Amino acid sequence: MAESNAEARSLNFLEEIVEEDLKSGKNKTILTRFPPEPNGYLHIGHAKSICLNFGLALEYGGKTNLRFDDTNPVKEETEYVESIIEDVKWLGFNPDKILYASDYFEQLYEFAVKLIKKGLAYVDDSSSEEIASQKGTPTEPGEANKYRNRSVEENLQLFREMRSGIYEDGEKVLRAKIDMGSPNMHMRDPIIYRIKKAHHHRTGNDWFIYPMYDFAHGQSDSIEHITHSICTLEFISHRPLYDWFIEKLEIFPSRQYEFARLNLTFTIMSKRKLLQLVNEKYVDSWDDPRMPTISGLRRRGYTPESIRNFTDRIGVQKRDNLIDVSLLEFCLREDLNKNALRKMVVFDPLKIVITNYPEQVEMMTTEDYPEAGEKSSKREIPFSRELYIEKEDFMENPPKKFFRLAPGKSVRLKSAYIIQCEQVIKDNQGNITELHCIYFPESKSGNDASGLKVQGTLHWVSKAHAIPVELRLYDRLFKVENPAMEEGDFKDYINPDSLEINRHALAEPSLANAKFNERYQFMRKAYFCLDKDSSEEKIIFNRTVSLKDGWAKEVKKG
Repeated sequence: MAESNAEARSLNFLEEIVEEDLKSGKNKTILTRFPPEPNGYLHIGHAKSICLNFGLALEYGGKTNLRFDDTNPVKEETEYVESIIEDVKWLGFNPDKILYASDYFEQLYEFAVKLIKKGLAYVDDSSSEEIASQKGTPTEPGEANKYRNRSVEENLQLFREMRSGIYEDGEKVLRAKIDMGSPNMHMRDPIIYRIKKAHHHRTGNDWFIYPMYDFAHGQSDSIEHITHSICTLEFISHRPLYDWFIEKLEIFPSRQYEFARLNLTFTIMSKRKLLQLVNEKYVDSWDDPRMPTISGLRRRGYTPESIRNFTDRIGVQKRDNLIDVSLLEFCLREDLNKNALRKMVVFDPLKIVITNYPEQVEMMTTEDYPEAGEKSSKREIPFSRELYIEKEDFMENPPKKFFRLAPGKSVRLKSAYIIQCEQVIKDNQGNITELHCIYFPESKSGNDASGLKVQGTLHWVSKAHAIPVELRLYDRLFKVENPAMEEGDFKDYINPDSLEINRHALAEPSLANAKFNERYQFMRKAYFCLDKDSSEEKIIFNRTVSLKDGWAKEVKKG
């Protein structure tokens, strides 16, 4: 039975199926699989499938295989295989086995031979255009061609010759012989093998023919004794073919079930379109932090916990729908609010001089995790006579409810003293260059005996100790909710302000030792993480997400 946390809520339809199968004795245990094609990087939609397949197996004491559908050597690369393995493990899952459809090429070939011997497959010499026209339309039956009546012996000979490499790409294909009049287009003698004279990333040049997905998928499931083969909704019409192959080959009866794929606002979920963005330099790479790829999300600072929580919250549906990306961002904030280290970084520095503070450096103690209260770890930051605050935290002529710094007004510097602005210094053009302030020695945080009351608290950095950092401020890549559904080219809807780079920010000195596996809240600003391009000479942080929803800039449509 499911764990108690699953019983506390209503079961989704897949959990109901699994529970019934286990209860009836149809399955003693469950074995699922995640079967990506190694032709690109995984995205957030794949993360939902990963969490579903692995999560369902874990919930019921089963296991999950990671199996690469490497049946198209033209589009596959070892780079993609390695990135997929890394993504799955980063999300927190360990496959029972890492397998490849290519592990079964010989067995799949023998399955095809078995179909030929049973009179259920034939070699077709027709061109791809002829095959498409002969298939008919959804309202008109297909038309059988002369090759459909070839003898078993001739088909066996031709199929062996296809394997031997004497024919060129497109000269011949192997098709299943099912029903050219079926209302299901996938059952109209589908192609199950084609010739591809291309180097395969695992088998090299051993093979000249490769199975189609519909043939390799179900048979690979059966070979591995997958009990629940979970696919997205577009494969519903493929299920009769999946079942037909298993029935005719008389092999282990794996079963296919379908769920709704994840569609997310302001996002593209097509690997083909994501590849366009990379190849045409709209983004820097597959792991560009604006990309919805798992590697891109990881580089941006997303945590595996936030993604798993997101996929759990959206649940498992039977109908396609569009999920608001703000829910994903909410799950991320929820995690980071508890686990991100607080740091002080000034984005747009304005110098202040505390005229009555001595020429000394004083170490101030501040908490790393304010949410933890007294249990929080602490750090020390240097405080001195000259500091930087945010330029936006000062106004020379403030409105009535401006609670930050202004002439004659007081604020508290976080974990330090209360200061009051006494003088505004300007250059010849009238630009404010620095502020002269006084501090109140009795107002030190944690030991305030001044009796002063202020409404504003500002973050700051010591001028002598601040370190320069580069901030990459990422926004949503698209400026419309559903770019895939808009008229014209989806790339016309790319947000031109999806990346802003700040090269004049200053940070507290502890960030000189920032770590790649840590997340940070730059106080009063946003959550950040260290970027992989960082070095000792140049420290770079990526904005992960704002502190509150609605931070993305308003971008005019059109």
